[in-house]
Amino acid sequence: MKENLNKNASQGAVYGLGLIGAAIYYISTAAGFWAGVVGLLKAMVWPAFLVYELLKFLAGSGAA
Repeated sequence: MKENLNKNASQGAVYGLGLIGAAIYYISTAAGFWAGVVGLLKAMVWPAFLVYELLKFLAGSGAA
């Protein structure tokens, strides 16, 4: 049981760092207040954007 907790903790840390990085990126590129708010919402679901872009890339290169 303790081994599973350690694995989940490292995944949470990676997601957390990604969340912080995405929030910084989206807020720094925002043109106004509401764009910053949308950026924070996007930062919460950054893995979905990552998977979408990866699948789009693979489909375009003929690898999928």
